Amino acid sequence: MTQSDAKPDYLGHRERLRQRFLLSDGKDMADYELLELVLTISLPRKDVKPLAKTLINKFGSFANVVNADKDELCKISGVKENTTTILKIINVAAQRTTWQNLQSLDGPIILNLDALIDYCRSAMCYSDVEEFRLIYLDSKLHVVGQEIMQRGTINSVAIHPREVIKATMNNHAASIIMVHNHPSGSVKPSKSDVTMTERIDEACDSIGIKLLDHLVISKNDYYSFAQHNILKNKS
Repeated sequence: MTQSDAKPDYLGHRERLRQRFLLSDGKDMADYELLELVLTISLPRKDVKPLAKTLINKFGSFANVVNADKDELCKISGVKENTTTILKIINVAAQRTTWQNLQSLDGPIILNLDALIDYCRSAMCYSDVEEFRLIYLDSKLHVVGQEIMQRGTINSVAIHPREVIKATMNNHAASIIMVHNHPSGSVKPSKSDVTMTERIDEACDSIGIKLLDHLVISKNDYYSFAQHNILKNKS
């Protein structure tokens, strides 16, 4: 075999990684190793281990890489459109999976708060601005839809009660759950969060719509207005 016929060393390494993944579904793999496998799809003829480690060092975790802004990813040498597309596919697949899991729950959503938190985290917690989202429920408290109502700044988002009422009625929902994220990481509601929630709760109560909860979420924590007995209209 001539030198030109020899297979690149990284091909053997890729196969070993692939076998490890198949044996444990990736559970025993470090973040950079799982990312390395992903990168082999977009960069099939290149040793991608250095790039995987660079991305993890830059963004901090596999989840942060998958959720990173495209422009920020493209600042990394070696990241091209194929790579950002693959990462975006993984991101969207995670959101769709958690949303469909939420929709398929048999019982009322209030008995499956973990599933709701999982979806909201995948959909909202990596945004660098606050987002306000409504989760629409039917009379049996099953999820029937959702909508982003507002996007704000890094530390605030404003919503008027009549916008919530109009959107809820347009979607023929009997109950709603409000959700917004705090990019800062702290889930403690601001005074404006509490005031807004109380106003919307009163408006919903006046026309027979149930505001079951208002969740403030971050990557690692959440705050439930219902659990803190702030809502009067949650039962």
